[in-house]
Amino acid sequence: MQPNDLIAPGEVWLVGAGPGDPDLLTRKAEKLIGAADIVFYDALVGPGVLDMIAEGVERVSVGKRSGRHSKAQDSINDLLLAAAKVGKRVVRLKGGDPSIFGRSAEEMAHLASEGVRFRICPGITTASAAAASGGASLTLRGVARGLTLATAHLKAGEPLTLDWEALARPGGTLGIYMGRAAAGEIARSLIAAGRDPETPVMVAVNVSLPGERLIRGKLSALAFLMQTISDEDPTLLLIGEAVAGTPALADVAMGAMIEA
Repeated sequence: MQPNDLIAPGEVWLVGAGPGDPDLLTRKAEKLIGAADIVFYDALVGPGVLDMIAEGVERVSVGKRSGRHSKAQDSINDLLLAAAKVGKRVVRLKGGDPSIFGRSAEEMAHLASEGVRFRICPGITTASAAAASGGASLTLRGVARGLTLATAHLKAGEPLTLDWEALARPGGTLGIYMGRAAAGEIARSLIAAGRDPETPVMVAVNVSLPGERLIRGKLSALAFLMQTISDEDPTLLLIGEAVAGTPALADVAMGAMIEA
């Protein structure tokens, strides 16, 4: 099979670009990137992943970052459709996994409404990569019986309305994507809903990239932990007893760790 045979002309692949490190791409994702005529990519796709796009392949940035003017989702939908309609082999690179806070459903629905075939290549989501870097287990026997993933990303002016009582229940790990700006509110709301202020947290910054930082602390200090993190740095919050891990083992596994 030739590389271009992986994607039919006029077909769209939604491809998980993982947390940033190109070595964490799936083999299939790498092949799909090599088969594309045009690649649409998010702001959180790592530079090493973008370097894998061949010369001559059209690149289109459709990134959305919190607090910045960015391309509307409807415009992204139309760009994907237009590229497919003229017979291009289309790859849509999404940070992490396309099906976890990737807004893939909106793009798939738009393509399907026009009869355009699409497929999905999953990727490693940031929560998994952060746990690996920190030497922690997101589900730990006898400590964390479940894992809940949520997002704190909102449209401008919208309140952060999550089911805090459900999220505050002990016995599980909570991963909050795009939670840097709302960290103080998240901590206050979880504590008010009954979560122990001493609950361990791990703040993961620039996961899997050269500037990765893992900051450990307690839920009550979550807002304080954010003070050294730039607005530009992608940040994930992991909350729960399981992410306390074993710091000595984590240090051996993955280098620098900041304790707070």
